[in-house]
Amino acid sequence: MTPPKQAAARANAVSWRDVDPAPVVLVSGPEEYLAIRAMDTVRAKLRVSHPDLEVTKLDAGSYTAGQLAMTASPSLFGEGKLIEVSGLAAMNDDFLTDGLAYLNDVAEDVVLVLHHGGGVRGKKLLDAVKAAGAPVVDCQPLKKDADKAAFVSGEFRAGGRRIEGAAVQALVAAVGANLSELAAACRQLIEDSTTAVTTDTVEKYYGGRVEATAFRVADAAVGGQGPLALSMLRHALATGVDPVPLVAALAMKVRTVAKVAGARGSSAQIAKEFGMQPWQVDQARRDANRWTEEALVRCVRILAEADAQVKGEARDPVYAVERAVTAVALAARRG
Repeated sequence: MTPPKQAAARANAVSWRDVDPAPVVLVSGPEEYLAIRAMDTVRAKLRVSHPDLEVTKLDAGSYTAGQLAMTASPSLFGEGKLIEVSGLAAMNDDFLTDGLAYLNDVAEDVVLVLHHGGGVRGKKLLDAVKAAGAPVVDCQPLKKDADKAAFVSGEFRAGGRRIEGAAVQALVAAVGANLSELAAACRQLIEDSTTAVTTDTVEKYYGGRVEATAFRVADAAVGGQGPLALSMLRHALATGVDPVPLVAALAMKVRTVAKVAGARGSSAQIAKEFGMQPWQVDQARRDANRWTEEALVRCVRILAEADAQVKGEARDPVYAVERAVTAVALAARRG
């Protein structure tokens, strides 16, 4: 049975594109770009009905007791008010106290937008906001290419421009490392194009920026293609991919090969056992032909060390990930 709090949160969930002004709006999640867009949407809709809208920004981390009530108090001229509170993930006790009190006595003609970037701080307030029925915008990172493709398609629909399916995939491959950059690319193509955007259009604008993702680097390294893996790695780093997910992808790939190498049964059976897709099992089996058991064990240890290094134990995380990619590629052998 679904817990009442989780059911309430799902019932209140709204898209960052579609969120409407409400007495209290919660924007929650670590994807900063989507949070900014959600807050922009609320502000823009409010200005339509309140051209003289009064906007006040507060920081929950440096908040002073009484600020919220004072800001929300009725205006002399009766104009609409928007209060945007950021930094809820680091809120102090004064804001927690005042925020809970405000929910019991919400001001009229005021829209309060709360932005919580993630974590457990202030959970009592977040639960109270959700239980009160406030709209909740969940801003999670778009990690999968399919999610980024859906984002691109949505941007073009909102912009009144058509983009071919193949062009969507090409744009994600070219500019997909950072969501704000992807949105900027969509905006540029929407503004500059007068007809449907095609792969040729994307190639013209962004053909030289094809992203080498963490998993493509990992695929090349585990496949024993050292020069290709290092080339893709350097391109990935140059386009803003962080060393941490690069090492994580390598480690995941090596662990997958290690699991499948010793497994018996059909691809479907192994996939079910390890929570994978059959095609992933087939690929891991092909990769396993290049590896010995000793090499797998050695690389698991190397990657554990590299993971610690890119997370702060080493002064140069770029060198750490290059060393890990090289070690993995050298350890792989042809079957």
